[in-house]
Amino acid sequence: MSSPVALSSPSKTKARASVSPFWKRQFHTWHWMSSAICLVGMILFAITGVTLNHAGAIEADPKTQTLEAILPAGLLTELRAEPRGVPKGAAKVWLESEFDIELDGRRVEWSDSELYIALPRAGGDGWIAVDLASGEAVFEDTDRGAIAFLNDLHKGRDTGTAWSWFIDIFAVACVIFCVTGLLLLQIHARKRRSTWPIVGAGFVIPLCLTLFLMH
Repeated sequence: MSSPVALSSPSKTKARASVSPFWKRQFHTWHWMSSAICLVGMILFAITGVTLNHAGAIEADPKTQTLEAILPAGLLTELRAEPRGVPKGAAKVWLESEFDIELDGRRVEWSDSELYIALPRAGGDGWIAVDLASGEAVFEDTDRGAIAFLNDLHKGRDTGTAWSWFIDIFAVACVIFCVTGLLLLQIHARKRRSTWPIVGAGFVIPLCLTLFLMH
């Protein structure tokens, strides 16, 4: 009598063959590529997440610099005659070179007696004011330090268009990294019984903190 042959159940066979070798390779490739792209950014955002969470406990030592100059009479006349927007022409060039600033894209406030331009930036703040009667120009710049600079990078505060694009692209790369990681977890979960309990804990713990400990 021939010995019985153990047959795999169709469901198990189908489960093993549900993901083709091609897609397994794709998941691994996209996972390591996205992790490589995200590596430095994730370290930066993780560290600044801690510094932002403890911003009140981290002492800042802001340094303020104030500069004054007199706008030449000819340029002052030109400035008075300009439309009420960002200064242009020779007056703009003089202000930028005198105080080493960039005025394009800045928010400008005009009054009958003064031109005021806010100059916020990552890790600091600043402004310039020009007296339209006397031509006196006052520039003030405040540097809040390296930690404040990194915190502003984390928040995208006053960082410009290029950094805003970087944050968006970085976020997409992080999503790819996480989704491909989840797919790889699903592929290898058969051999690692603790996979789904750990994944579930990653969801349940923040959910419980949100529901019961936030107030």
